[in-house]
Amino acid sequence: MATPLTVSPLARPLPDLATVEGVRLSAVAAGIRYAGRTDLMLAEFVPGTIAAGVYTKNLCPGAPIDWCRQALKTPTARALLVNAGNANVFTGRAGRQTVEDCAEALAAHLSCPKDEIFLASTGVIGEVLPPERIINALPAAQQGLSADHWEQAARAIMTTDTFPKAARRDITIDGTPVRIQGIAKGSGMVAPDMATMLAYVMTDASLPQDVLQTLLSRFSQKSFNAITVDSDTSTSDMLMAFATQQAQHSKITDADAPALSEFRTALQEVLQELALLVVRDGEGATKQIRIDVTGATSDISAHKVALSVANSPLVKTAIAGEDANWGRVVMAVGKSGEPADRDTLAVGVGGVWIAKEGSVVPNYDETPVVAHMKGQEIDITVDLGLGSGSATVWTCDLTHGYIDINGSYRS
Repeated sequence: MATPLTVSPLARPLPDLATVEGVRLSAVAAGIRYAGRTDLMLAEFVPGTIAAGVYTKNLCPGAPIDWCRQALKTPTARALLVNAGNANVFTGRAGRQTVEDCAEALAAHLSCPKDEIFLASTGVIGEVLPPERIINALPAAQQGLSADHWEQAARAIMTTDTFPKAARRDITIDGTPVRIQGIAKGSGMVAPDMATMLAYVMTDASLPQDVLQTLLSRFSQKSFNAITVDSDTSTSDMLMAFATQQAQHSKITDADAPALSEFRTALQEVLQELALLVVRDGEGATKQIRIDVTGATSDISAHKVALSVANSPLVKTAIAGEDANWGRVVMAVGKSGEPADRDTLAVGVGGVWIAKEGSVVPNYDETPVVAHMKGQEIDITVDLGLGSGSATVWTCDLTHGYIDINGSYRS
């Protein structure tokens, strides 16, 4: 059994989790890779549940990604099955067969079509995933289903995560109570291009698939597509939402309907909260970093500049060492390939402007910046002075811990 990882100093406790009408979950030990812990999560949905999804843009995706993309063409979902420890990636025909066999077996247990089964795998790449270990664990998983097993589900999908991640919001649609609740895993191989990890959000709202898909895709851009741990986009990652249709509110046909105002805000908050929990559990992370870019020629350009800063090993190691080396930020802006002018560029840390108009601010006092660098949440501001484009990206520092974890990942 692998040595347990030290819990991240940036860890956040689980919120008060509740049930979502129409959802039951379980977690069991299937022995896929780990010993002495659960590694298989099953979520069962009431018939008629609607699914939406956003998947990795990595061009070498795992077999479960291909399966989910195809299954999403059917709007309804009866179950989600996720295993940890083996990604079922780059396993060829065997990988595709494992997905097919597991989907068929679970569909038989639930008496539903196999295209209503969604699957995901996370873990080591290039090792064949034995379907029998999952299939043999299905009876126990089905027997253990409970509306209260959210924490168990969040823990079962962890790999190098050091703490489980969840978020919850309770709101109304036209006065009818509605709940949104989600779980996520992720700590390494995290970079934008959707989805960056595994995240599952469930709601009892009554929404058609096109509305749910529109909102999920829209809000993923400023949450899961605005975080990076190491600039590596995983082969297995996905973000999915499931709406069980149990809330008896007015009919919704438009993602921008006024009745959905609270829901839109709450969904965006849940996605961003889960995304930031992933950053806070970045492998070896000791600091969360926020990069705000303004004054770009466009929002897209600002986003690319922010990512260039966030993904710079020199910036990230300087922050790990609590070194206010703002010159590395200037370097990262300049290498982004986006429009930038050193004579209009301004850089600030912790609310203090350090450089403006091509040089250090006169009488710059580094004392408050040094104090800010010793904290756990670091703020970097870049103003390009070229236009009105803006973006925010979150990342974490780069420490020896990242090397230690990834250097021994398969052992």
